Amino acid sequence: MSSVLAGLLQLVALIGALALVHIPFGTYMARVYSSEKHLRVEKWIYKGIGADPDAQMRWPAYLRGVLAFSAVSVLFLYLLQRLQGILPGSLGFDSVDPAQSFNTAVSFVTNTNWQSYYGEQTMGHVVQTAGLAVQNFVSAAVGMAVAVALVRGFARSRTGDLGNFWADLVRGTLRILVPVAAVAAVILVACGVIQNFSGIHEVGQFMGGSQQWNGGAVASQEAIKELGTNGGGYFNANSAHPFENPTPFTNLFEIFLILLVPFSLTRTFGVMVGSVRQGYAILAAMATIWLGFTALMMWTEFAHHGPALQAAGGAMEGKETRFGVGGSSIFAVATTLTSTGAVDSFHSSFTGLGGGITLLGMQLGEIAPGGTGSGLYGMLIMAVIAVFIAGLMVGRTPEYLGRKIGTREMKLAACYILITPALVLVLTAASVALPTPPHSMLNPGAHGFSEVLYAFTSASNNNGSAFAGLNANTDWFNTTTGLAMLLGRFLPMVFVLALAGSLAGQRPVPATAGTLRTEKPLFTGLLVGAILIVTGLTYFPALALGPLAEGLAS
Repeated sequence: MSSVLAGLLQLVALIGALALVHIPFGTYMARVYSSEKHLRVEKWIYKGIGADPDAQMRWPAYLRGVLAFSAVSVLFLYLLQRLQGILPGSLGFDSVDPAQSFNTAVSFVTNTNWQSYYGEQTMGHVVQTAGLAVQNFVSAAVGMAVAVALVRGFARSRTGDLGNFWADLVRGTLRILVPVAAVAAVILVACGVIQNFSGIHEVGQFMGGSQQWNGGAVASQEAIKELGTNGGGYFNANSAHPFENPTPFTNLFEIFLILLVPFSLTRTFGVMVGSVRQGYAILAAMATIWLGFTALMMWTEFAHHGPALQAAGGAMEGKETRFGVGGSSIFAVATTLTSTGAVDSFHSSFTGLGGGITLLGMQLGEIAPGGTGSGLYGMLIMAVIAVFIAGLMVGRTPEYLGRKIGTREMKLAACYILITPALVLVLTAASVALPTPPHSMLNPGAHGFSEVLYAFTSASNNNGSAFAGLNANTDWFNTTTGLAMLLGRFLPMVFVLALAGSLAGQRPVPATAGTLRTEKPLFTGLLVGAILIVTGLTYFPALALGPLAEGLAS
């Protein structure tokens, strides 16, 4: 079987699996967030934190809940790392230094999982499980909660109530993420991923010496790492490491986990707003971009020139032979079009245009299908912008799902889409212009610029993957990427929740003959076009200096 055919068959199998679970899983999530009943364990949690799960919150109160919980999470994870040296199960590792602790705490709380350290040489079992793994669950649940709040903004009318943040957080964690991750962890263990709490031990003999590895609860962390679109690996090699991702089947299964919640949330959206066709329109836009990027990536990586690449069956530099070009390309697109950041190959070693595709996937806002929750609310913001553009074309006040898109709504949507480009471009420019940061670049020229651009694109969009050539463990990059992760995560949430509150307070507008049918293919095409034009072209000059220049020169 040719490598191209193998890659295509993997893609078909992945699409089939996602289609099989889309309706039941998406409908189940809608029931979870619409339920008025509380499980016994949930009641214990509400009592412990002093929250009333039945109290409705307006958007400022909902936002305060998000920010308060995240601030406490950052502080807890920071202190856990700073105290690692005196904790049990530290494997003899010292406490993490302040700059690194700050960067890592912010990274995992913001669902970015950017890692500028070697996981197996820095973090002990307590920090990995009680710190990082816990944040993998709750940071994903926070994103889902904000998305559901925006959906309620479209579904409700003449009220500012968006639900209860604490109830949404607990339900998303206990009823959705924990059970699915538990099943996924068992499957990964059965397929060879390790799960233990062993210490550091020697493995085999290599060229007259030995290699040391430590064990860990890898399978359980790997499951939620992918399911929650987190991405932080137990080992520095991430999902390219055989302890995390040993076989082609586990590779495809992990891609399935990455895409499961973001794609299924479109069904949740359709059910909650009372029109599943609206959910299918959003799903179609996401799927169109995802399939297009996957096809482009496979084409660039399989387009081999010269005898060495022909013999390898494609551009194999930086890729694991057990996954091949096809599996690596599908994984790379899935992880950068979501906010996952996990890698089973090294994006810095992709072709110039292939690396550019991973960059552009993040720069679109990671909305196809995006992260757990963040992908849905990012796509809905773009839907608001798309109907506004359509309204300008025909001279009519734009409407979406029975809500008028007026001045206030457009200001909030515009602020949302301007935040991350500002962070990415300003911080990249500063890092290239200042005398010290460029010393962290491994490569000169266009590829070195791409390393810096990729780092801030990844941090600001809460992705977490890296171009691998950049030494980001410096005071400058630890501080600036940490600030980019914080601002890139929580500033957009401010505008999302403010928009949700504005929409929920409106009176529904009846559809007329002039109303744009947003469940039709025409709107899906308009939405895809708006995403590519409005957000994609924002970064075109920067891309021209980096991956496009490198790709055209090769």
